[in-house]
Amino acid sequence: MSRDLVRTAVRTSADQPPRSTQNEDDAVVSCEAMTAAGDLPNAAPERFDVFAHLTTEGAATYRRILAAFLTAKERFHVHLRPEDVASSLHFDSGERVEIDELTLKLDSLERWGNLRSHPDTSRVTAVEDFYRRRLLYGLTHAGEAAERALRAFDEALGRRGALQAVALADIELGLRELRLLAAADEPDLGKLRQTLNALTGRFTDLAENASAFMGSLQRSIDLEGTSEDAFIAYKDKLIDYLERFIQDLVTIGASIAGLLRDADVGRIASLLDRIAADEAADEAPDPADPAAQRALERSRERWHNRWTGLVSWFVSSGGHDSQAKLLRTRALAAIPALLDVVREVNVRRAGRSDRSADFLTLARWFAAAPSDGDRHRLWHAAFGLDPARHLSVDTGTLQRWADQPGTVGAPWAEAAPVVVSPQLRRTGAYERRGRPNQVLDRSDLKAQLAARAAREAEQLARAREMLITDGPLRLSELAQLDAHAFGLFLDLLGDALAARRPGAEHADVSAGDGNLRIRLRAIADAQVAVIRSTNGTLRGRDHVVEIFEPGPTARFEREPVGPNPDRRRVV
Repeated sequence: MSRDLVRTAVRTSADQPPRSTQNEDDAVVSCEAMTAAGDLPNAAPERFDVFAHLTTEGAATYRRILAAFLTAKERFHVHLRPEDVASSLHFDSGERVEIDELTLKLDSLERWGNLRSHPDTSRVTAVEDFYRRRLLYGLTHAGEAAERALRAFDEALGRRGALQAVALADIELGLRELRLLAAADEPDLGKLRQTLNALTGRFTDLAENASAFMGSLQRSIDLEGTSEDAFIAYKDKLIDYLERFIQDLVTIGASIAGLLRDADVGRIASLLDRIAADEAADEAPDPADPAAQRALERSRERWHNRWTGLVSWFVSSGGHDSQAKLLRTRALAAIPALLDVVREVNVRRAGRSDRSADFLTLARWFAAAPSDGDRHRLWHAAFGLDPARHLSVDTGTLQRWADQPGTVGAPWAEAAPVVVSPQLRRTGAYERRGRPNQVLDRSDLKAQLAARAAREAEQLARAREMLITDGPLRLSELAQLDAHAFGLFLDLLGDALAARRPGAEHADVSAGDGNLRIRLRAIADAQVAVIRSTNGTLRGRDHVVEIFEPGPTARFEREPVGPNPDRRRVV
């Protein structure tokens, strides 16, 4: 019975097309050896067939299947049956995949080169089992590389980034340990390589996360993909986070820069060459092999580039700022930018309109207008840019306006008509041929203007005389002021309050045209001062004030005693 079973198995396998032969395995092994040695095969288009499932219908299911194979390989399961794959897909919270559909997709992945199949003879118990299609599937080298590349791509896109202050401390400790190892007469290359690898990995994480974080921070500043409520909720934590990282970057970054400057460049270069030589010897053991020299050059260049990048990230040189300094500058600039965004969001939430919002609203109104006539009326109402059709005003028109003041400012449809001369109607111009008009005598108008200016100057001088004090006094000591004095007093008081710095109690400023100077001083536990005028009443906190003409300086030497001494009457 056993011999018949074996002969049947041989005939069955001979009748079916082979899915994996020794030649193919040898070809894969030789290809891997060539890749490891640095001689890549020709870039044939077939090499990229392992990515064909990304542009095929059901790409998400193909990704789930390959993820199941990759997870199984990480658990040291080299081959999977279709039932095993179906079980994995059942627990990945995805859509259900029937076994027939799964078998078709596994065949497609095998055709594209992602998977390789082998006959499953482990569960054969009868002759009929050899006629059933039983296969084991496993990832090919190209399929595994493609899936790992896609997983790295997904992780890079989903990375939010962070400013890792802990990484700065780790880098500082790694550099101190490296200095101790390098100072030894016979350094331990194993520990040195381990320290450099850990240092390189930590530094790479710091640089990549910082770059990703600053990119996401800029998107947050632009409110791109972030709601205003979420931004307002976490802006305080974000600003505190930036401030803490900037502080650590200043202190720990300076220590790291000092360690890098004090490092023996020649000693470090020699140790890097020895580490590169050991690494190249592992890659190409035969020194006579031409690939050994290329491997040594690549390894030496890689290690020197890592050290150069670490130094340039923390130490400025050649007129170029270090990346740490640039990162600190960007982080410092991000804090006021975040505050500006918060201010803008609060302004929008308060309902205050700005020019951009007004124009957007007006554009929506224009788009919703039913006809061109409505759009023209909206244009005139919004901008008032009507054609210029102003007519000359003659003496008769001026006299009519003087006799009927109600016509000034009246709508055009209700106003009295303007008489248009026949010449203007006929020619469209007022110019008349012949003698020019006589020059008007404006001496009376000039005299009126001069008298008006003299009255205003007299009023201003009288107001100044009324406001000039005989030394310091309280605001509550001022009595009723007339309209001109009250207006001038408000100007002086506003200039003094505006010139007083936050937290200061004194203010000394020249106001107006410089002919008056005001000194203002706050009073502890001051009462409310009331200043009355013909235009209204001013109430506010009482202060000690002195108003004088510039000249001999006056100081607050005497101060009124009591809450309300004899009131100085100003009339």
